[in-house]
Amino acid sequence: MSEVVLRGFGWRHAGRRAWAVRDVDLRIAHGERVLLLGPSGAGKSTLLAALAGLLPEDSGESEGTIEIDGLDPRKARDRVGILFQDPQTQLVMARSGDDVAFGLENRGVPAADIWPRVSDALDRVGFPYPIIRSTAALSGGEAQRLALAGVLALHPRLLLLDEPTANLDPDGATLVREAIERSHDQDSSMIIVEHRVAEALPLVDRVVVLEPGGGIRADGAPELVFAAYGDRLADEGVWVPGFTIPPLKSRSTANPSLVRAEDAAVAGRLSPVSLGVGEGEVLAVTGPNGAGKSTLALLLGGLLAPTGGRIQGFGDPKPPHRWRAATLTGRIGSVFQNPEHQFVTSRVADELAVGPRRLGRFDQTVIDDLLDRLCLTKLAAANPYTLSGGEARRLSVATALATAPRLLVLDEPTFGQDRRTWIELVTLLATLRDDGHAVVAVTHDDDFVQTLADRTFPLGTPRLPDPLPRRRRI
Repeated sequence: MSEVVLRGFGWRHAGRRAWAVRDVDLRIAHGERVLLLGPSGAGKSTLLAALAGLLPEDSGESEGTIEIDGLDPRKARDRVGILFQDPQTQLVMARSGDDVAFGLENRGVPAADIWPRVSDALDRVGFPYPIIRSTAALSGGEAQRLALAGVLALHPRLLLLDEPTANLDPDGATLVREAIERSHDQDSSMIIVEHRVAEALPLVDRVVVLEPGGGIRADGAPELVFAAYGDRLADEGVWVPGFTIPPLKSRSTANPSLVRAEDAAVAGRLSPVSLGVGEGEVLAVTGPNGAGKSTLALLLGGLLAPTGGRIQGFGDPKPPHRWRAATLTGRIGSVFQNPEHQFVTSRVADELAVGPRRLGRFDQTVIDDLLDRLCLTKLAAANPYTLSGGEARRLSVATALATAPRLLVLDEPTFGQDRRTWIELVTLLATLRDDGHAVVAVTHDDDFVQTLADRTFPLGTPRLPDPLPRRRRI
């Protein structure tokens, strides 16, 4: 059993002026299930990391106290399981089954018990592959399921979940929520951060809202918190159930001739695909995890060569992957599924300036406007690698917007956003589209599709390898 107690807790990352989280007084009793809310950047992920004992003393400044059953979190790690926003940060083994077994072996679980627990955890999250599946071959959503299996296999007394369904297709998200529900018993506690508030509510019995400037805004039963604070929370960016967003569809018909894929395929990753993308439209690429959506984005962005078929665009006889770097950057802007994979500087403001400087288009006014609209101004001097998941996502999209390419290819552009920053991102993309640019977005965000997409291109069921036994170690 785990009881969580915070008294005046605060944390400030090294090199930051502002506190990531501050003045938190909170008690979570045995067996409680808590939904932790707050605008992007309010400190939700930092608070989870603190509870997991993952904030080294030399990486920042702390105040107040935080305890798990009376222990410092660093001494209670064997009682806690955490799922990060980015699953790649916690996958450590080459094979899927070994990755789930890794934590059990470290905890000293008897060998005879390890593989039954591995198999049970994989089944609970709906992981579709055998235990020998390479972790490097998994899509973002599949990696998220595997990472969750690794956490659930530990049978933690305190379960910390940071956006557990953000990268999942609807069916996968349902499987994960069911797995979370089944994992709960009266002796274990859970704290979940989830922007899909409506879907998360059946999992919790209490809502805690962090105040961005410090402290706690609201704490209580979900229906009472939303009744008392719903309007204000929605205005400040929390995804309060029942607040709709008006559509921002294009009023013109695009000619899908800017970039075309003709039977484009990548062996083992993407079956042959044919589609066209035109100026003045937003095309949403949807489909289940593992169908090849991110691979298609890399093809359209000129960052991957097809093994079959071809990609042509911009009237250039060469395919995009053979263009010079400066040519590609000027025509197509890409945003990866993992934002940190594209950061190249140590300051947020410098990151935004890289592309425009290379193309001779630097304009400080444009940079400042993007920082302001995407709530990054206060983070201009921060290291991109210290940002929260939602902040890192906004920065990655902003770096592409800063060069105003004719084609923007985005992989999960709205991941980790609160309602306010989500609206700002979607509005920026709508403006770019209405100015004649093309946008391709790989997304599981149905709100994004309904609000902005002019066309939808669904990829089919993922191609799975022949089934192999999962309940024995190979």
